[in-house]
Amino acid sequence: MAIVKVEDLSHSYNGHKALSGVTFDVTEGEIFGLLGPNGGGKTTLFRILSTLFPPSSGSATVLGLDILKSASKVRQRLGVVFQNPSLDIKLTVAENLAHQGHLYGLRGRPLRARIDEMMERLRITDRASDLVETLSGGLRRRVELAKGMLHGPELLILDEPSVGLDPGARHDLWQYLEQLRDSGNVTILVTTHLIDEADRCDRVLILHKGEVVGRGSPATLKEKIGGDIIALTTSDPEELRSRISGRFDLEPVVLDGTVRIEKQNGHQFIAQLIEAFPGMIDSVTLAKPTLEDVFIDRTGHRFWEES
Repeated sequence: MAIVKVEDLSHSYNGHKALSGVTFDVTEGEIFGLLGPNGGGKTTLFRILSTLFPPSSGSATVLGLDILKSASKVRQRLGVVFQNPSLDIKLTVAENLAHQGHLYGLRGRPLRARIDEMMERLRITDRASDLVETLSGGLRRRVELAKGMLHGPELLILDEPSVGLDPGARHDLWQYLEQLRDSGNVTILVTTHLIDEADRCDRVLILHKGEVVGRGSPATLKEKIGGDIIALTTSDPEELRSRISGRFDLEPVVLDGTVRIEKQNGHQFIAQLIEAFPGMIDSVTLAKPTLEDVFIDRTGHRFWEES
């Protein structure tokens, strides 16, 4: 079942095209990642799907509901965690959650039970009476998650949820998201610019300047690269690139002063390179493809160069 279905979605502001013809779907019970550098269009897409504003053109449904015609019904069944904090730092953890519950019509004993359940699941029960302003970034993010999940949404949408978190807090966050998915009760859509986080998603959509440049499971996308990644450093990258191209009928590229080659059985090919160009190669690295390599393959740019 498609929990989210997006067809030919485009959006522009002030003449700038933030999204162009984006199409994808999110199936029930998966963690789906929107991966892209800053400015790639993922946050615009997040805002459209969370009904914050309408797209310029195209269509999108969430839980079978049109986001334009049934925005209020979508919000009732949606949990949203924004990149920027939405907590009232002058209130306690429990007070923040109580106010969130009131927005969804929860009161009395059912609300208290739900607050207790979410605090226990996110291991913040002992912080219930603490003012939010006294909490660390990791603890605040847990409260944000508790707030987003309080009303039992069927779809949880998170925009760069690990921004500002230390590695330990990031690990805890993703463990919890995976537990949510495995419980079978919630589907998760998350935006991220971090390659290692996208690798933990069941499927990803890779965005570049508002356009889709890749979609599928991380493993499937990496398999399409067609070999190992060989990176060569040299004093004259363009000269080495040209010589390799002429000698081996390959199409290396130069990125950030490094000659990059995609080749099956790369470990065997390295010996041929060193023998063919003695003295030209300063260092060699060999790696399996990553999602950044997929991005490079589709756009010709390193991921961080677009951030």
